[in-house]
Amino acid sequence: QVQLVESGGGLVQAGGSLRLSCAASGSIFDIRINAMGWYRQAPGKQRELVATITSGGRIKYADSVKGRFTISRDNARNTVALQMSSLKPEDTAVYYCAAAPVLSDSASRIRGSWGQGTQVTVSS
Repeated sequence: QVQLVESGGGLVQAGGSLRLSCAASGSIFDIRINAMGWYRQAPGKQRELVATITSGGRIKYADSVKGRFTISRDNARNTVALQMSSLKPEDTAVYYCAAAPVLSDSASRIRGSWGQGTQVTVSS
């Protein structure tokens, strides 16, 4: 089992930037083979994919964040980061780090590990 801890959330004005980080611990083998990614959940909405990165570096973004968010992974440090720029009020949500052999678009189908979540609030 892999344990995940997020950091870096907070309050920012529209147009601003934030960087989220997720540190993984546990089985090094499991960490290295897992895809890792970020999902978010706004009040009253389902948890949705933001960005994912496979162990081989293949990246996927939600259409709503393309060109504004950048996901990166440091396998030596067992971390994954999400650089968020040009933030909009609609980006306000709790952001969750996830790790699993496969990360699907549907959060409910993921069989892996989740972090506790970090709040991102974008004011207009």
